[in-house]
Amino acid sequence: MSVESVVGDAAAARASTLNRVVKFHAPEIVFGPGATPEAAHAVLRLGGVRPLLVTDPGIAAAGWVDVVAAELADCGLEPIIWDGLTPNPKDHEVAAGFEVYRDRECDVVVGLGGGSVMDAAKAIGTLAGNGGEILDFEGVDQASRPIPPLVMMPTTAGTGADVSQFCIITDSQRGIKMTILGRSLVPDITVIDPKLLVTMPDWLSAATGLDALTHGVEAVVSLAHNPLTDHHALRAVRAVVDTLERTLDDPNDMAARTVMAQAALDAGLAFTNAILGAAHAMSHQVGGMLDLPHGQINGVLLPHVIRYNAEYDPHPYLPIARSLGLAEPSMPASEAAVLVADRIAQLAASVGVPTGLAEMGVRVDDIDRLAKQSLEDACMATNPRPSTVSEIADVFRAAL
Repeated sequence: MSVESVVGDAAAARASTLNRVVKFHAPEIVFGPGATPEAAHAVLRLGGVRPLLVTDPGIAAAGWVDVVAAELADCGLEPIIWDGLTPNPKDHEVAAGFEVYRDRECDVVVGLGGGSVMDAAKAIGTLAGNGGEILDFEGVDQASRPIPPLVMMPTTAGTGADVSQFCIITDSQRGIKMTILGRSLVPDITVIDPKLLVTMPDWLSAATGLDALTHGVEAVVSLAHNPLTDHHALRAVRAVVDTLERTLDDPNDMAARTVMAQAALDAGLAFTNAILGAAHAMSHQVGGMLDLPHGQINGVLLPHVIRYNAEYDPHPYLPIARSLGLAEPSMPASEAAVLVADRIAQLAASVGVPTGLAEMGVRVDDIDRLAKQSLEDACMATNPRPSTVSEIADVFRAAL
């Protein structure tokens, strides 16, 4: 069944979305193998002279920092390299990066890396335009002033940070991931080169792929979904399910890497406009507490969240089941939703994700606190099922 026909089914089943005026945020996108040099031209078009190149030691070790810095310099730019980041960027790391931006008189922010790098780049830009501390901007549209131009170069396929209006930063005092959400965080230009994906280790390919899958699924069922987002979200879901394992079997399979790069792009465009749901709200809390890979946590939680949401209303999962070839036309929505959950759990297991949260370090004693924090996360607002603390706690227990 084609994505277009499934999108039509989704729109018909949830026709109220057709009566809303919707807005679709997206950056300028340059896509394709060999696109990397376009980042330097992007900086020039944005009026930059001294871009801050935000990255991390792993990207530097892979050789990509030298490549991009040379391309920037060849265009007459003066790149300032800053790589003082760890996974799941911390508030104090953002503050340190902003000091470099300010002291070296930078004018554009370039994020070269995965979601952690790109989120940090956005956060540094937020401070450059607004001052204060990054914790001041938790929530929706808390940054009132414009920020410097943002150019993103993803080296992973899944986070969507290169196109989204989200920024996730770890509050090191509270031990949680906080969500910053706002139109100013949509990058000006994103340059997506699938060649940058070949240096990812297998665990990172798996984790970021499952993150893209979760973005797609949650965008389809989100209360804020619409026909524009459904198209991108369903394409992403099918592409990840069909392709992710190939990138682990042969990391140099450029055709598979290109499909995954587009899946990540589609999922990012979907979720930045439809927002997300309970899986992300819950994952943020676990990741903030244990400093673990976000996509791996999503891979554990998503099947449980699907089953939980489907108890309330399984119909939003029908388009997903049909796009994956799991549901016959006459199949009840409740059965289709279970098949989606089972298929995702199967994929997560096949790419090496832990079987439960306990294996990742979550304890029974942590659950009540994690559940309470989840309900305070911005992503919970668009989850299709209204939830209480005790209900979310039950989902956490099921996922242990």
